[in-house]
Amino acid sequence: MAFHFHIMFMILIFVALVQPSERVNAEPTQDKQALLAFLSQTPHANRVQWNTSGSACTWFGVQCDSNRSFVTSLHLPGAGLVGPIPPNTISRLTRLRVLSLRSNALVGPIPADFANLTSLRNLYLQNNHLSGEFPATLTRLTRLTRLELSSNNFSGAIPFSLNNLTRLTGLFLENNSFSGNLPSITLKLVNFTVSNNRLNGSIPNSLSRFPGESFSGNNDLCGKPLQPCTPFFPAPAPSPSIAVPPVEQQQQKAKGLSISAIVGIVVGSALFILLLLLLLFLCCRRRRRPAKPPPQAVAAAAAARGGAAEGGTSSSKDEDITGSVEAAERNKLVFLEGGVYGFALEDLLKASAEVLGKGSMGTSYKAILEDGTTVVVKRLKDVAVAKREFEAQMEVVGNVKHENVVPLRAFYYSKDEKLLVYDYMAAGSLSALLHGTLLLSHFYNFTSLYILIGYTCSRHFFL
Repeated sequence: MAFHFHIMFMILIFVALVQPSERVNAEPTQDKQALLAFLSQTPHANRVQWNTSGSACTWFGVQCDSNRSFVTSLHLPGAGLVGPIPPNTISRLTRLRVLSLRSNALVGPIPADFANLTSLRNLYLQNNHLSGEFPATLTRLTRLTRLELSSNNFSGAIPFSLNNLTRLTGLFLENNSFSGNLPSITLKLVNFTVSNNRLNGSIPNSLSRFPGESFSGNNDLCGKPLQPCTPFFPAPAPSPSIAVPPVEQQQQKAKGLSISAIVGIVVGSALFILLLLLLLFLCCRRRRRPAKPPPQAVAAAAAARGGAAEGGTSSSKDEDITGSVEAAERNKLVFLEGGVYGFALEDLLKASAEVLGKGSMGTSYKAILEDGTTVVVKRLKDVAVAKREFEAQMEVVGNVKHENVVPLRAFYYSKDEKLLVYDYMAAGSLSALLHGTLLLSHFYNFTSLYILIGYTCSRHFFL
């Protein structure tokens, strides 16, 4: 027993003597070479002086793990670093958890090989001159908990792929040139700010819990917690009462008589052409409509519905039923077959809108819904047509399938409003391609669709 105890005691002494020497001699060789490559390719101030003969774990701004086998943190804030971040240098620190290069003079985009820093938790790059679009490689660093890119020159859209960073709690993007709509970020963020950029549209509900300071400096942003977004369609104006206009208004109208006459001629000509096309369309429908059933059949059908009066007539009751149906469907969008949208009229009314163009038939809007869907809405004016005729015309328009014609996706009919919903085509309009002028409208004018319908109906009628 004494012999065995003596052997165990000698082994413990040997281990105690050997372990300190190994810990002292440990050196992250590959990480040291990566750090030296970064410093040699980046101009810097004299305060960053690394002794190449010493251990990298003792250098200024460098921290290693407890065994000194790899670098875990690199802190060089305000170190006078100048120029672009050289590729294939910092990205070789694959076990780096904290990287701070803030308050320097770094320029250019973030290298794409930053995607190799899969262990990174905190990234501080604020107060530099970095530029380019939002670094897509950063959305692959799924262990990030804090990302600071503020006070740089980044531009372009903020990507929806930020939702890949499921552990992110702090996102700081203020004082840049980001533009476009804010994506619906569903992360459990504690700190968030995008102030002083060029963002527009409505603030998503997922971000409305943050204070107004987080969104200030974006003049085209609206919604909670900022000012409410302007309604897409203003409330219908009340019917004006008949009154004699003041003398000053009569004098102004008299002065502008010549301009009014010109406008009246143009509008009258457009309405005449529209009326002619509408008559052609009605002729086509009347030609295709089956023969009316005899009065006895009409009376029998009316009696079966329980709405027949003496003599087999029930016109007044039918009008009441039609009116009730119209009242029930007044707030519904009608989606055509093959449609790709599923929003309601209330969503359309809450959308932020931009006027694309105005024509004789109405005004075209670019509408951006709360979920980011973008459509074009044509708000018709001076179209006095019955509901059934309007729906029949919309079915004909919806059946027009051509690569050069934007398909009609949905429509809305009421006594006061008639709306058409189209896809938003960012490439421009057919009129711009034909005439060589850049127009704001991104879909065909409703009048041109009537011309196409009138031509089809007249051709069928005369054949």
